[in-house]
Amino acid sequence: MSEFVDTNILIYAHDRSAGQKHDRAVDLVVQLTEDGSGALSTQVLIEFYAVATRKLRRPVEEAEAALEDLGCWTIHRLEHADLMRAVRLQRRYRISWWDALIINSAMELGCEIVWSEDLSHGQRFGSVRVQDPFVS
Repeated sequence: MSEFVDTNILIYAHDRSAGQKHDRAVDLVVQLTEDGSGALSTQVLIEFYAVATRKLRRPVEEAEAALEDLGCWTIHRLEHADLMRAVRLQRRYRISWWDALIINSAMELGCEIVWSEDLSHGQRFGSVRVQDPFVS
């Protein structure tokens, strides 16, 4: 079963100044890579690259290498129908547009877990449950 990872988890995994969050995020990304259960979307990859190169000021080559490494994960590629489903999720659950896109991608990939710090730990969206990896 695939487990969806939100952008913030990938950012922590590449932010060496994030302390324990960095360590936990790295452990999670390594685990999901090794067992082949990592999932994300093109949205997450785009957001990751933008934040890594702008906010974290990582060299473009380092961010590119991270994108290359994530190519072995299951990747949801957004289509128009996904946008329409996300609009309905946004309205139904009163969540941000970006979070609605994340939840839709997780649903489309059949993920039961979304790893995210941005949504409420334990919150459910149909069959998808949010897990905050930094909550004990």
